[in-house]
Amino acid sequence: MKKIMIALLLLTTIGSFAQNLVSEIQPLPNEKWYGAYTAKAFCNTPLKELTFQPYEANEKKKDLNIDNRGNQAVPVLLSNKGRYVWSNEPFAFEFKDGSLIITSNYEKVEAIAAGKTLRDAYTAAKDKHFPASGKTPNQLMFKQPQYNMWIELNYNQTQEKVLKYANDVLKNGFPAGTFMIDDNWSNAYGTFEFDVAKFPQPKKMLDELHAKGFRVMLWLTPFISADTKSFKDLYKDGALILQKDNKKPALIKWWDGYSACLDLTKPQAVNWLKNQLKNLQLKYGIDGFKFDAGDFDFYAKGSHIFPNEDCNTTGPIQAEAYAKLGAEFDFNEFRAGWKNSNQPIAQRLQDKRYSWDDLKLLVPDMLSAGIIGHPFTCPDMIGGGLLGDFENIDYKKFDQTLLIRSAQIQALMPMMQFSVAPWRVLDTMHLRLAKEAALLHAKMGEYIFQLAQQAAKDGEPIVRHMEYAFPNEGFESSNDQFMLGTKYLVAPMVEKGFTRIVKLPKGNWVDELGNKYNGGQTITINVPLNRLPYFTVQAGK
Repeated sequence: MKKIMIALLLLTTIGSFAQNLVSEIQPLPNEKWYGAYTAKAFCNTPLKELTFQPYEANEKKKDLNIDNRGNQAVPVLLSNKGRYVWSNEPFAFEFKDGSLIITSNYEKVEAIAAGKTLRDAYTAAKDKHFPASGKTPNQLMFKQPQYNMWIELNYNQTQEKVLKYANDVLKNGFPAGTFMIDDNWSNAYGTFEFDVAKFPQPKKMLDELHAKGFRVMLWLTPFISADTKSFKDLYKDGALILQKDNKKPALIKWWDGYSACLDLTKPQAVNWLKNQLKNLQLKYGIDGFKFDAGDFDFYAKGSHIFPNEDCNTTGPIQAEAYAKLGAEFDFNEFRAGWKNSNQPIAQRLQDKRYSWDDLKLLVPDMLSAGIIGHPFTCPDMIGGGLLGDFENIDYKKFDQTLLIRSAQIQALMPMMQFSVAPWRVLDTMHLRLAKEAALLHAKMGEYIFQLAQQAAKDGEPIVRHMEYAFPNEGFESSNDQFMLGTKYLVAPMVEKGFTRIVKLPKGNWVDELGNKYNGGQTITINVPLNRLPYFTVQAGK
């Protein structure tokens, strides 16, 4: 009996320690840390409240157990001095006077010395923990623009409106590409069949879109409307998320109300969803799917955006399983996720507002996505993804230049995605500039896809932080310019105006206009509205 009591005491003691394992990692001289999150904060957080990466010497606690900020999150932190932190499980972290403090419920997390640079740290971390898969999403997603129906059609997706948008793309001289039909194409969540009142002839619509050169994706979530036959069957089969500590289905609050949800840790749930999607492909010729709602805060207490109760799964577990399913389709898109770095998954930045403040987030978020192992990322929808910004527009006040700068930023990114119809909100001159950005992306599409293929082999980012590419040249906090692979230094306009500062690395550089510059200096350049500045280094100079 005494031995049993001692054993129980030992287990209790170990369990209590396992709830609060704290590591304090002292900083090296001039050390900066990056990683963990793509997004700097949840959507709609004021710019003045954001801190960009690298992290500041003093940062509030961030908890990967419950918060992926509506975007991608990965349990990795990287140092510009060649160190990295990794755990297979989520952890919380903060910075106090430069020290990195990590709290884990699973293990004591330590820093690993892997080299001397940010690239050294990333390379070591990805080689050991998230190696390249050898695969990419479908090449069309890189080579041509994407067109998402959310902003233009919102909840009013219909066959007639979808075909009109596609015809308008071509009529206005934009190239055909990946076409995404968004929310409300079916009559209930979890009913994977076209609403015949809105889409009377879906197969005919798909055939027409394919004939015009488009490939078509459908939006979905793991949510299931509670008044459907799908709900009854899935609950009976044990395929739904349950309330914590009982067998009742959890009703989860999300942006479209309250719904039940597939438990994607259960094979029966995964197989059911996969069969629904395969059936859509076989029946109608659907090419792929937009997998929305991988957010953590649907499954735990504590969210100030979607207040829910704890249930019998967690956000990280659910999101990781969701992406593994999605990776089986070569046309896929995710906005929120956990881990799954360097998998053939197309990620997208979280929805931005139509504002100059939010435009400033595109490059920093893309840089962050790259160094947590998500090279195949789209920088949101052009102009942003929030409906209210494009409803009841006062065209006398609508800032058309903002949409052009947004399109230009995306032109030399891995993917570019239109949603609001440029021909609806722009005059003739601005529409021409938007089209030029789309055509530039298509012109560079082969190079961009070559970068994607290389990323699939070696796991290195497509959009690269200047510090990653040029260590020890003072780029630690550079967040408004980037390298596209190793060839192009891209310096888009991210603020309102027509001049910007560019910091050139060492070497001799030439811009897209043929102007030559000595590197190792900061220059000020003119950027009229028809210009997207980018530079190449002159070999052998």
